[in-house]
Amino acid sequence: MGDITKMVERNEMKMQISPSLLAADFSRLGEELEKIEAAGADMIHLDVMDGVFVPNISFGMSVIASLRKTSRLFFDVHIMIVDPIRYIDSLAKAGADGITFHVEAAEDVGAVIQKIKGHGMKAGLTLRPGTPVEKVLPWLPQLDLALVMSVEPGFGGQSFMAGMMDKVAAIRSEAERIGRPDLILQVDGGVDRNTAAPCGKAGASCLVAGSAVFGKGDYAAEIAAIRAAAAGA
Repeated sequence: MGDITKMVERNEMKMQISPSLLAADFSRLGEELEKIEAAGADMIHLDVMDGVFVPNISFGMSVIASLRKTSRLFFDVHIMIVDPIRYIDSLAKAGADGITFHVEAAEDVGAVIQKIKGHGMKAGLTLRPGTPVEKVLPWLPQLDLALVMSVEPGFGGQSFMAGMMDKVAAIRSEAERIGRPDLILQVDGGVDRNTAAPCGKAGASCLVAGSAVFGKGDYAAEIAAIRAAAAGA
């Protein structure tokens, strides 16, 4: 499994980049994963969708388990599924290092967080663009990661919602207030060279980029450019 410890320790040194495998070439996922690791990615973002919570289906446990055999990257798994607690055991067995679930999808948010941590994984929480940030703030003391969606979850290639940066700033402010500067604050959706700067300015410490990386010829150059744009803010 990947190691998030060094990643957390480096948060103040550089912006973390988690390329989204949803934008990769599915006919050669193993090769894509090797290339993205060599290009300097800090982790890999794996979107698991059930076609119910979001109107799309991606990949499941067997794909994650197969990829786990080929990579030492931190597997940053974002589940867009109803009743997420049902899948934590299977995701842990498949090789997830961290699981981020939706506050809207869980009947008992605390129970899901504890189940994730019980497997030794890192726990993350996220929310749809239309959900108030206050739904996440009370859980920050228990979380390792908070994710702000800057598009509607479910499909890649959407336009960046700049208004979501207010949520990023609110989470960063609350994390600092409660003594959690180590909280990984992630932004996912429409992130590229142009939108990375407002993410960094708002307080994000990790950016998920899909087509902005996998849609280019030089993965290393794109990762470096996105990181530099965010850090420059």
